[in-house]
Amino acid sequence: MAIKVYLTDILKEKNITSKELCKQVGITEANLSILRSGKAKGIRFHTINKICYYLGCDVGDILKFDGHLEDDHD
Repeated sequence: MAIKVYLTDILKEKNITSKELCKQVGITEANLSILRSGKAKGIRFHTINKICYYLGCDVGDILKFDGHLEDDHD
């Protein structure tokens, strides 16, 4: 995947559980798990805005481009 997700690292750094973040953001633990694993195909700006707000971080702290073009068939 061309976009790497570092949400687990931020949660550990901030000492916040995924369950706590789910309650704050208003998403299911299953959806957060999909995002954390890097398997998500997309995320709403509204959701990423809430995640960044509650974690006190920037989008670039959570999502990073690895410099490669993702093949649509992967």
